[in-house]
Amino acid sequence: QVQLVESGGGLVQAGGSLRLSCATSRSIFSSFPMGWYRQAQGNQRELVATITSGDKTNYRDSVKGRFTISRDNAKNAVILQMNSLKPEDTAVYYCNTRRFGIDHWGKGTLVTVSS
Repeated sequence: QVQLVESGGGLVQAGGSLRLSCATSRSIFSSFPMGWYRQAQGNQRELVATITSGDKTNYRDSVKGRFTISRDNAKNAVILQMNSLKPEDTAVYYCNTRRFGIDHWGKGTLVTVSS
């Protein structure tokens, strides 16, 4: 059983910041890679950033230098700090983990960036 609980979405103006959190269990957090994906209305779901249990990170090109993915060990949570937000960042953001080759997804949190 895998639980992924997202929080932190909301409405911000272009240039603003949001901090997303994905809380899970200690067993998942300590052993499997995790990441954030997003899906804009009418588009396919796309990778935003990933982080391994060894803290190796990967970002899609359009968010490099603006977004940072990290781990909060005390809370068993993966954080996505989003700065310099743009209207094209507007999407539902989903937390993901791959456990033994099987993907698990959170319910999603909506991020809206106004121009």
